[in-house]
Amino acid sequence: MADVLTQAQIDEMLKSVAMGAEPVVTKTEEASVKEYDFRAPKKFTKEQIKVLESIFENYARLLSSYLTGKLRLYSRVSLINIEEQRYSEFNNALPDYVIMGMVDLGIKNEEISETDVIIQVSNAITYTMIDRLLGGKGEYSDISRDFTEIEITIMSDIIRSFADMLKEPWQAHIDLEPRMIGIETNSRVVQTIGHEDTVIIVALEVEINNQKSIVSVCIPAINLDEIMSKFIPRYTSSRRKTDAHREQERRDSIMGGISTTDLVVKAVLGEINLDMYEVLTLQVNDVIPLGKKISENIIVKVGERPWCDGKLGTYNNKKAIMIDNFLES
Repeated sequence: MADVLTQAQIDEMLKSVAMGAEPVVTKTEEASVKEYDFRAPKKFTKEQIKVLESIFENYARLLSSYLTGKLRLYSRVSLINIEEQRYSEFNNALPDYVIMGMVDLGIKNEEISETDVIIQVSNAITYTMIDRLLGGKGEYSDISRDFTEIEITIMSDIIRSFADMLKEPWQAHIDLEPRMIGIETNSRVVQTIGHEDTVIIVALEVEINNQKSIVSVCIPAINLDEIMSKFIPRYTSSRRKTDAHREQERRDSIMGGISTTDLVVKAVLGEINLDMYEVLTLQVNDVIPLGKKISENIIVKVGERPWCDGKLGTYNNKKAIMIDNFLES
């Protein structure tokens, strides 16, 4: 609905026009337009994304407990976003040197091909954890360099734990035995996923020592689609059962509403065509033949629609019809 101008605004506009100025129309809100890339259409439905959100919210709680116990510092992990994009967009946003753990989900299903995911830990979290585990206060220093062997060893142990904790959130849906298969520190040389391949990026916000940064889980869309196809039908089936129940309730409600509606029901003994002269010359005691035997059924109409037929008789000293057949519509 359009905004209604106040009298003061109308007077101001008339004054501006009288002075030769053009009235200025301002928009308080601009229509939001969401871009859509037709070259890379979205592969996952809202229902599938909701399932992923449930899985990774549980995963975030496990990470919170693990990091708090490991670092002896209060740590909070929360799911902030699940996004579908090209791998090149994800990779180009990373710094040259970053900890990326290659993880094999180890899915126990022969119909699903090998599934590798990437767990990427931001440098802010990496250096905070390394500083804390080496006896420091857990302070982050912005350092742009490759990681040392000791730092890689420390982070390998942490990424291995991150990988192991993927099992519990997924076990309600599918059996898997995740394991870390390697650590990469140069984001530009990772070849496990094609640059133009579609991936799902799960962004987890990690807060340690009042510092916030991101841990990302990158899952190839083609592999994730294979995984979810094994258990999503259960949700679809359940939803269909619920929808069928609701549909039946809706039908019952409609039938309950119209069941007390009054309808005109009439029995048609027969029909015959008479010309106007015959009608005008009708006299008392004249007989009009209906062209129907007395033993034949007569038609019962609901409104103007033939509904059934039956035999004419009496019931409690009143004319009645015993229904024999319902007519096909």
